[in-house]
Amino acid sequence: MNGLSVIILTHNEEKHIGRCLDSLRPLTTDIFIVDSFSTDRTVEIARSMGATVVQNPWTTYAVQFNYGITHTPFKGTWLMRMDADEYVLPELADEINQRLSTLPTDVSGVYVKRRVMFMDRWIRHGGYYPIWLLRLWRQGQGICEQTWMDEHIRLTDGPNKEPAKTIQFAHDLVDHNLNDLTWWTNKHNHYATREVIDLLNIRYNFDQTVRVTPKLFGTQEQRKRYLKEKYASLPLFTRPIAYFLFRYIGQLGFLDGRKGFVWHFLQGLWYRFLVDAKLMDVYNRAGRDKADLIDYFKREHGKDLTAGIRG
Repeated sequence: MNGLSVIILTHNEEKHIGRCLDSLRPLTTDIFIVDSFSTDRTVEIARSMGATVVQNPWTTYAVQFNYGITHTPFKGTWLMRMDADEYVLPELADEINQRLSTLPTDVSGVYVKRRVMFMDRWIRHGGYYPIWLLRLWRQGQGICEQTWMDEHIRLTDGPNKEPAKTIQFAHDLVDHNLNDLTWWTNKHNHYATREVIDLLNIRYNFDQTVRVTPKLFGTQEQRKRYLKEKYASLPLFTRPIAYFLFRYIGQLGFLDGRKGFVWHFLQGLWYRFLVDAKLMDVYNRAGRDKADLIDYFKREHGKDLTAGIRG
């Protein structure tokens, strides 16, 4: 056996959870779900398929996932992170079964490729494939970083402070959400507020949280963090337009067809323009003083920026 257990967070995922769990059957029966009090059949479906389910109040993704890491009843060698609307392709399942238990003991984590499906179309271009994500790590050697957006698993350093060693597997998992576009836009409207806080945190460093180290030529999440910090320094409203043009033309997003255009326009331009508009609104209402910004988000959004995402 590969000694693998999987952690999944859920809230009203009855459309997805059965598909996700089916894809994990070849890998393990050790599946731990932390549910934030779903009101649909998510918990019923998950338990009927053999998953262990607990319920815990939602605060943020990182807090909830770290609850899963520290409370999982399974003590195998490896942990895996999955979202309910994702599934593992059979080729990746075979690769995990064949290789995971044979990895050298100095390998702490495994990166896999994620392919994004939007309106049932695989988004292959515009910098969206391959997306390399650290999704498997040795138990006790990884934690979800405390950020407002784009949370990654952060591995602990080696015994002599050397960087944790990772490898890449060849095959994919799939992100394919089945909800409609109204759901998608509502979700991204919520994300935009969190993104504003994350961008402000880059400038003001509200909470002193340890995050993935920004590095242009590091891992994909290190590179993403580096580019995000550079992006945050650009002028409002010019950066979403420049980003969309780079992605749609420079990174060949136009090859993804009509549905791909909707994806790149909404995710690459509309969403990021909304973030900038919300950021301008925050500056208009609260000013640019650090203390005033902290007070504004506590008063208007109930978020304590000095406590990080734990608040």
